Amino acid sequence: MAAGERTGKCINIGNCSLADKREVIVTKPGTDFVCPECGKALLALPAVPGGGGGNRRTAIIAGALALLVLLAAGLWFGLHGRKMASGGAGDSTIAAVPDGVEPVLRLGGSNTIGAKLAPALVAGYFKSLGCADPVTSSPAAEESVVRCETGGKTLVATIAAHGSATAFKGLADASLDIGMASRKIKADETTSLAKLGDMTAPSNEHVLGLDGIAVIVHPGNRIASLTIDQVGAIFTGVITDFAKAGGAAGPIKVLARDDKSGTYDTFKSLVLGKTPLVDGAKRFEDSAALSTEVANDPAAIGFVGLATIGGAKAVAVGPASGVSLIPNRMTVATEDYILSRRLYLYVAASSTKPDVARFLQFANSPEGQKLVEAAGFVPLTIRQEKSAAPSGAPSGYDTLVAKALRLSVNFRFRTGSADLDNRALADLDRVTEFLASSSVQPDRLMLLGFADSRGGEAMNQKLSEGRAQTVAAALAQRGVKAGVVRGFGTAIPIADNNTPEGQEKNRRVEVWVAR
Repeated sequence: MAAGERTGKCINIGNCSLADKREVIVTKPGTDFVCPECGKALLALPAVPGGGGGNRRTAIIAGALALLVLLAAGLWFGLHGRKMASGGAGDSTIAAVPDGVEPVLRLGGSNTIGAKLAPALVAGYFKSLGCADPVTSSPAAEESVVRCETGGKTLVATIAAHGSATAFKGLADASLDIGMASRKIKADETTSLAKLGDMTAPSNEHVLGLDGIAVIVHPGNRIASLTIDQVGAIFTGVITDFAKAGGAAGPIKVLARDDKSGTYDTFKSLVLGKTPLVDGAKRFEDSAALSTEVANDPAAIGFVGLATIGGAKAVAVGPASGVSLIPNRMTVATEDYILSRRLYLYVAASSTKPDVARFLQFANSPEGQKLVEAAGFVPLTIRQEKSAAPSGAPSGYDTLVAKALRLSVNFRFRTGSADLDNRALADLDRVTEFLASSSVQPDRLMLLGFADSRGGEAMNQKLSEGRAQTVAAALAQRGVKAGVVRGFGTAIPIADNNTPEGQEKNRRVEVWVAR
């Protein structure tokens, strides 16, 4: 550098292209030390060590201060809404990634998945590619950037967690590679994304893990269980005092997630139906904030995902004519808990990014499922556990399961079809792997089928047996021949047979292991 020249950087980020590009600016001797584009004063950069000055310590301090200022300016810029590098609009926006770096993955959608789980999965995936220490930052509310260096390359993934509805908007406008949803895609969304393939097919729809929507109250609230009808009455304003739901007298304050939330969408579908949420309900974008308020307010009641119950108390919930269950790993894994739900990742059938398929494979691997569990959700990993038969079960069922262990899976079927659904197709291999890695012999496996209550008794008995036979045949193709294959018709409903969602839950095949 010539004598008298000075170097600096403009920090007028967002208003000056030289600042946006982090360009080093050299000013000539005798000229003002300002940006030639915007005229703002420059931030001086330290002199090169050994370049004609003895004040090296001062230069180092100045450099450190410069770095801090630049980082602060970058954070300010991120918080003020630069778009995703892909140019997506609306709720799929996120702070810009480093210049010249194209994100290898762009995830967006559910806050339930995107708050903690998605960043953890991306970091784990990057580690599997050789990254030693991925760094996750949050440049804006409900947004994350995961970055690492490996093999001389910078890998970056962006995550925008603004609600499940935004997942499908982002897939539609190509601003996302992977859509995160804490509820199943809707028919109109499937139609709008037809150009990407059948979004309900196994190539497009991937079950990541399981969650339970917990109805929560203050820890001091004496209510221990509610029927699904009571929950609906509270959240629609029919019941306004806890005394009418079995609690101590006192007005109820209703808290709920916002309209963009997959948690709210699922709750609306399973509980509210077409009846609107009670007027005056306090709405939250963040589940953790909702849970914290319930834990601190004896008058409050709300609903959150299993991972964000926090200091609040979850109450048991069930159908009016069935058993109320507390949401936990086993009741959610089998989806017996009436407000259990699946967490989904949606992709185009023919994504051109190789990292998309690799990430999905990692997410469903044992390593990925450990991260699902660590984030507070229920993994898809098969486990066995002692489980008692519910009251009212048929005597034949009681006899079979009296000394048996239950596996943490129920096989279910595509809506309106005798075909196994996408989770069930993957669970066939999980059950096979479980048997191969344990001491359980295949002939100890018991497949017990059930039907909903539509139609006559004889027909439902036949349907329940047919479902069990379908699973048995699919496992037999994998070298697993079950010892018992039985159907129990409409016995032991776990959900309301008067709703399509309840009917779908009741059409199932339980898996037990005889001892």
